[in-house]
Amino acid sequence: MNHLHVSDEFDAVMTRLDAITPVIEDNADQGEVLGRVPDEPAKALQGTGAFKIGIPRELGGYEFSPRQVIDTIAKLSYADASVGWAFMAVQMVTGTTAAYLGPEAAADLYPDAGHGGHALIAGQGTKLGAAVRTDGGYRVSGHWHFASGISMATHIHTAALCAETGEALVFTLPKEQATVIDNWDVMGLRATSSHDYVCEDVFVPESHVYGIATTDVRHGGAIYRMGLANMAGVCHTGWALGVGRRMLDELKVLAAKKTGSPGASVDTQQFYAEYAQAEAKLRAAQAWASEVWADNEATLDRGEPLDTGQETLTRLMLNNTTWSVHAVGQTVYKWAATAALRHGVLQRFFRDLHAGTQHITSSPVVLQNCGKLLSGLAPGARWVFLDLQETP
Repeated sequence: MNHLHVSDEFDAVMTRLDAITPVIEDNADQGEVLGRVPDEPAKALQGTGAFKIGIPRELGGYEFSPRQVIDTIAKLSYADASVGWAFMAVQMVTGTTAAYLGPEAAADLYPDAGHGGHALIAGQGTKLGAAVRTDGGYRVSGHWHFASGISMATHIHTAALCAETGEALVFTLPKEQATVIDNWDVMGLRATSSHDYVCEDVFVPESHVYGIATTDVRHGGAIYRMGLANMAGVCHTGWALGVGRRMLDELKVLAAKKTGSPGASVDTQQFYAEYAQAEAKLRAAQAWASEVWADNEATLDRGEPLDTGQETLTRLMLNNTTWSVHAVGQTVYKWAATAALRHGVLQRFFRDLHAGTQHITSSPVVLQNCGKLLSGLAPGARWVFLDLQETP
């Protein structure tokens, strides 16, 4: 039975991330100007080995468990929401690609992952391009959005629909075979380099292709049997929790500076109550996330797949976490007053938070489908990627 791996490298990685936190924070303003993670923190991140947390252990990675991944992403997102976002995207795609592709692709992309010799992969899997079968592989064309972290990547992961079979597939190709469009002009998450990219009749060998909804694990343990959608849920949960914690902590620091001054709003009963409510909301979201993933991990460790009920609660928990943290952000903005308007940490995190809530994994449609199933109005339905499919 393929058990869930819990990495003994977790504490060491977290310690190394603590050591580079000042580098990440000191470069946050530069990242906003550049529209990407600056070179110094990007290099520092690679030096910690953190990009290996999603790579299967048998290929030289750390293969963190879901809750270890959540805590890692939360730590980085606490330091800088954009760095946390770009990191979570690249590490997830880098790790899942290793799990779902076979030995030939692994030899190409992960020749010496234990010593840092591996690809870094970014891209987008929710909008489909077009793929046509040809000798030895496929020709892929399309225009995709939101390739978060692509400035740090060596390769691209992209989804396309095979014209002959009607199957949605994921293709992995060198970044230079695509054209990256410098159009990431946004309110928040500016430093994530979440650009568009285009492929025009690019050949991708069969060895570097897998089905978008696959749970067929070629390398690695039980975590990869969840599939891409649930793996993404792990990552976005960690991001939201890290961002929420940082915003509340920043408000706490600000309140300490303001207290005692004439007419200070933080010296009111209303502030005390609303800060407490925000703290409760964040802690409740974190506790439910931990509960859901503890249950999921136990199932995976038994060698069983997550059932539809577990997948539903996982998606609902992510929606709850995201929008609970959004509510926390609103409270922070309200009581920070004009301090949140000005250039600084609070303003940046406020903008980044609002950008992050727009991700498809926390969309209203996913929430509606969760309610439909939980209310008993979708009997026999099951999740396929981010869609709830009902039996006729």
